[in-house]
Amino acid sequence: MEVNVKLFGDLREGRFEEEKTQLEDNCSVMDVITRHDLPLNKVAICMVNNCVVGFDRVLQDQDTVAISPSVGGM
Repeated sequence: MEVNVKLFGDLREGRFEEEKTQLEDNCSVMDVITRHDLPLNKVAICMVNNCVVGFDRVLQDQDTVAISPSVGGM
């Protein structure tokens, strides 16, 4: 399946702003974080299709995953 991954803030440094990513079926948000070597201690918010979700959220083909670090004291 293919998902669109968007990174925000410091998580973009040395990576990308937005990228299409190929994943196997039944992958979760945590799989996206791991695949892109994102530092888990810097991930504050994960969203799928504009809804806040947990790391265990199972993804579907064509989902948009947005991952953000803490911003403004979050």
